[in-house]
Amino acid sequence: MNDITARLELRPLRIPETIDGPDAADFCEMVRVRNLVYREITGGDDDTARPDELLPHYRPSPDETRFSWLAVWDGRVVGRVGLDIPHEAGSDTAYGLIELLREVHGLGIGSQAAALIEQTARKRGRHVLQTYAEHPDEPGDRLSAPTGYGDIPRDHAARFLLRHGYTLEQINRKSVLDLTGSAAVVDEHLARGTAAAADYRVVHWNAPTPPEFVEGYAWLKSRMSTDAPAAGLDVDEETWDAARVARHDARYIDADQTLLVTAAQHVETGELAAFNELMISSDRSGATHQHDTLVAAGHRGHRLGMLVKCAGLVAWREIAPGSPRVVTYNAEENRPMLDINEAIGFRPLSYEGAWKKVLSDAAGADSAGSSGTSGS
Repeated sequence: MNDITARLELRPLRIPETIDGPDAADFCEMVRVRNLVYREITGGDDDTARPDELLPHYRPSPDETRFSWLAVWDGRVVGRVGLDIPHEAGSDTAYGLIELLREVHGLGIGSQAAALIEQTARKRGRHVLQTYAEHPDEPGDRLSAPTGYGDIPRDHAARFLLRHGYTLEQINRKSVLDLTGSAAVVDEHLARGTAAAADYRVVHWNAPTPPEFVEGYAWLKSRMSTDAPAAGLDVDEETWDAARVARHDARYIDADQTLLVTAAQHVETGELAAFNELMISSDRSGATHQHDTLVAAGHRGHRLGMLVKCAGLVAWREIAPGSPRVVTYNAEENRPMLDINEAIGFRPLSYEGAWKKVLSDAAGADSAGSSGTSGS
C-alpha cells in the first residue's frame, strides 16, 4: 500500500435531510472547508455560505445528478470533489470540481480526485469534462484564451489542469460594483434606458415566479444555455418548463436566499424580452450576487440590458440597503454586457478560466489524473 492510499480517503458525501440531523456532520464540515478554500483563493468572504443555505442546492434533482465526495487526509477533511451530470437529452458533458486547502497542495490528492471524476464520468457515458477555476492575478507567465480575449496567470490551478489534459477555452471576468457610491450613475443610466425602451415596461418579482411570468421566464432561462458566449465549451441546450422554474425557485426559498428577477416586458405582445437576477443570503449585509442577465435576440438594440440591470439595482436598495457590493461574472468576449457593466461602474476583480477535457472511450487512455503527481 503506497503512502497516499494509506492517508487519503475520497469519501462519498452524505446529503442529510436537515442540518440539525444526526447525519449532517460531514455536510457541515464540507461547507466549513469550502468557505476556507474560497477565502484562500479570493482573500475575502463574499462567497461564504452557511450549511443551511447550501443544503437545498445539493438535494436530488431531476435536472442533474450530483456526485460529491469529501477529501479526507490523515482523518481530516481538507477539501471537496464533485461531478455534475446534466440530464439534457443527448448530453455528453459533465462538470467537475476539485477544491483543496492550500496546505495540502502537491500531495497528489488532486490527481486522485481527477481520476475519480473521470472514472465516474465514463461510467455515466460522458466524454466531455468541463470545469471552472478562479485565477487571482499574480506576476509571471500568462496563458491566453483561444478566443483572443483575456489571459490568466499560469498559476497552480492552471498548471494542474494543463498537466491533466485540460485546455483553456474561455476566460470570465469577475467584476464588482460598489453599491455605496454608484446610485447617481445607476439612476442616470436607468433614465436613459427607460427612454430608449419606450415599447417595454419593467416588471419585478421575488421567487417564487408569479404564474403570469412563468412561461416567459422559462423560455428566457432556456436561452441562457444557447445565447450566452460559450467559446469552445460544449453547452447543452436546456429545457425549461413550469416545473423546472418551480424547482429553481424553491432552492432559493428553502435556502432563505432572496432572488430578485427584473424583466423587460414588451408592452404590445406581453412577451418577456430581457431579464436580470440579483441574489443575497438571509444576511443582507453581505455581498449581492448578480446571476443571469439576457436580452432575447429578437429584442436587442433597445438598451434592454442596461434597463433591467439598472432597474434591478434601484429596486435592490429597498431589499438589501446594507449590501455593500455586487459581484458578477461575464465572458471576456461578451463586450456588449461588459460595456454595460463598465458604464454602471463595475470594475474587474479577478478572472476565471473555463476548462475542457475530452475523454477517450478507453478508461485510462488519457487519464493523467491517475498518476498520483501533485494535485490542485
